[in-house]
Amino acid sequence: MHVAFISHEYPLWASGGIGSFLQTFGRALTKEGHKVTIIGAGTSSKEGCIDDKGVSLYRLPVSQNFIPGFIFNSIQLNKKLIEINKQHPIDVIEASELGLALLFVLSKVPKVIRLHGGHHFFSEAEKRGINWRKGLLEKRSFKKADGFIAVSRYVKEHTGKYLSYHNSPVHIIPHPVKIPSVFSKTENTSKSILFAGTICEKKGVRELLQAFQVVKERYPDYQLDLYGRDWFYPDGSSYIKKIQQEYPKNFFENITFHGAVTREKLYKQYNNAAFCVFPSHMETQGLVTLEAMSLGKAVVFSKYGPGPETISHKDNGLLCDVYDPKDIASKICWYIENPEEVKAIGQRALKTVKEKYDIALILKKNIEFYHSLLDS
Repeated sequence: MHVAFISHEYPLWASGGIGSFLQTFGRALTKEGHKVTIIGAGTSSKEGCIDDKGVSLYRLPVSQNFIPGFIFNSIQLNKKLIEINKQHPIDVIEASELGLALLFVLSKVPKVIRLHGGHHFFSEAEKRGINWRKGLLEKRSFKKADGFIAVSRYVKEHTGKYLSYHNSPVHIIPHPVKIPSVFSKTENTSKSILFAGTICEKKGVRELLQAFQVVKERYPDYQLDLYGRDWFYPDGSSYIKKIQQEYPKNFFENITFHGAVTREKLYKQYNNAAFCVFPSHMETQGLVTLEAMSLGKAVVFSKYGPGPETISHKDNGLLCDVYDPKDIASKICWYIENPEEVKAIGQRALKTVKEKYDIALILKKNIEFYHSLLDS
């Protein structure tokens, strides 16, 4: 089977949940003998092609003249798909929510939208309206899909409030998680509390920083380590710098913003942490939560959205009210005060990942869904 993905995200050049998924999933597909092609907009006037462990990556050229970027990108994408299909017929084309909007070729090839969290999905959490252009493109994209894959029940239901699935099949298949081979064998006496994700309001960073003030009053030897890229406002200003200006300097004692790091380094930091806290306001599934759990780490996650689909409170993790810093702080303190429970919860977290998110299991479900579209 030849699966072509439309995406500009991939860990070799851009961070992000979609890119991390594509690398894990794409490599797994190729290992099983399938052909995987990923096509996305580049950053230079020349086309680039890279092989990543069998995954073929095409970076399309950007416009260098008067043609608007989105029109130029559409032309390049459709031309490349025709070219690749001639070389090796494509069986399925997959994209995220908006990705099929400007696709006009290969009408007979089944097209899938994987719900990673689109413009409509995040509008409520980001407290904004629907941009007419992005909204229109997303609706157009959904009309072109022959099937949908939702990474959680929540993303399926919440997206369905805004957009129609047009009676096409919608299957819930979570992201796969590859169990890392970097487990720490030593006794963990770390005082580091870890957060991973984009440093922005949507990820609950403000509430986490406020919660940590409560924690460090009781446990001043603990520290908060945040890993992830800075978020920038439309005027180009930094979220980190802005929030640092809102509080006195001593507010940020024992708090470190480490910036974006590679997945390999992040896995090592998961290992070194006492436990992890991910108080995101809105997630489709929460991939960083599952990554931490795959390393046997106890986590604090949101009691809203997909949180209860992943975490059973006090069994394989803790759920918190992400809008309430005091509640986040109480869950952090509970972990600090119950180290034996932290170990046990971490072990059950790993068991959950192995049973529900194992890459072989998820791969099989995806391939079965692709075949159901080909056979229909």
